[in-house]
Amino acid sequence: MNASIAIQILPAVHEQKELLRIVDAVIDYIRSTGIPYVVGPFETTLEGDFDDLMAVAKRCQEIAIEEGAPSVSMYLKSVYAPQGGVLTIDEKTSKHQG
Repeated sequence: MNASIAIQILPAVHEQKELLRIVDAVIDYIRSTGIPYVVGPFETTLEGDFDDLMAVAKRCQEIAIEEGAPSVSMYLKSVYAPQGGVLTIDEKTSKHQG
């Protein structure tokens, strides 16, 4: 594993129900990729190959548009180490789980 990203997708829709529906469609897509991920209250964290993760991030925005959002904002944080050695989600969080 050479990368970890956290993405927050914000579809430009006004109704909360519609926002949740679109975000759920994005998360369903992430689940379908087989890439390890964790959904949090503000963002979803994924880990794997950098190029694969960037392709997933791009596709997440496309899905939001396909689901009816007129536009979408995406906030992305990433850690990239070409030679590997990026801490896993579990290594970062397991000691804090209650």
